[in-house]
Amino acid sequence: MSNKEYRPTLSQLRTFVTIAENKHFGTAAHKLAISQPSLSQALMALEQGLGLQLIERSTRRVIVTTAGEKLLPYAKATLDAADIFLTHARGTHGDFTGPLTIGIIPTISPYLLPNLLTSLHEKFPELEPRIIEDQTDHLIQMLRDGQIDLAVMALPSEAPGVTEISLYQEKFSVVVPQGHHLAGRNDLGLDCLEDLDLLLLDDGHCLRDQIVDLCRTAELNPTETTNSITRASSLTTIIQLVAGGLGSTLIPKSAVNSECARPGLATASFRPGISAQREVGLVFRNSSSRAGEFAAFGELVTAAYLKAISAQ
Repeated sequence: MSNKEYRPTLSQLRTFVTIAENKHFGTAAHKLAISQPSLSQALMALEQGLGLQLIERSTRRVIVTTAGEKLLPYAKATLDAADIFLTHARGTHGDFTGPLTIGIIPTISPYLLPNLLTSLHEKFPELEPRIIEDQTDHLIQMLRDGQIDLAVMALPSEAPGVTEISLYQEKFSVVVPQGHHLAGRNDLGLDCLEDLDLLLLDDGHCLRDQIVDLCRTAELNPTETTNSITRASSLTTIIQLVAGGLGSTLIPKSAVNSECARPGLATASFRPGISAQREVGLVFRNSSSRAGEFAAFGELVTAAYLKAISAQ
């Protein structure tokens, strides 16, 4: 029987939502940075107060009950409303103040963050940026869970419940070992990919998928064009492999200055009109009330990109 005087805390609701979304107590506890006993106690207090079982536990599975499924959207809406309340409370002290948790993919963060963080400090001195670098799928999940406020990533995200703002189109550059027959050229077509033993990032990196799609656009078989044995988890490692003569690669233009100044490397460009690029933008929850602030943030991201490529 429910207690009519009972009012759930935001912490209890967040516990329920996180367990329901992840279907795993250990994962939920990790995301909330609490112990599993504390997680179980918060859920138990919520269920006892409501007089309802929200989560069915077993040794192998976590199941959201019928009552839990019905209440889950309302729990999420309550948490979103609380976030909006805090946002407006911060806004009474001026735009863009307080913590802002920013997700950013690894093929963007090293090349834009130095300029971006400097600009944020200059334009929004009361902002407290917090950076989470991770792959696209993980950032989307963190966005849904409320762990980050927005993300800078390649578009489209193809994720429901989010808003996307396109910021810029970024061309790819070809990186080859010094002395390669393509070195220094600026008239490449997509057919050049057939002559390259392309080194790619590990699965899960969107840049890998974009290059594979580019091969398919050129009517090439990615398994024949790319090196499926040698892979790495960072662009820096990929570039080191190219310098060591193990193959070639494609990298975003913003990475060229940072990654290609080392010995043993040369670059080449696609000719004008060749669509070898990615779209970069911001992604945030549809329920967020900070679209105006995020648009201003996006302008700084674009400026940081333009500064990163200005010396090329």
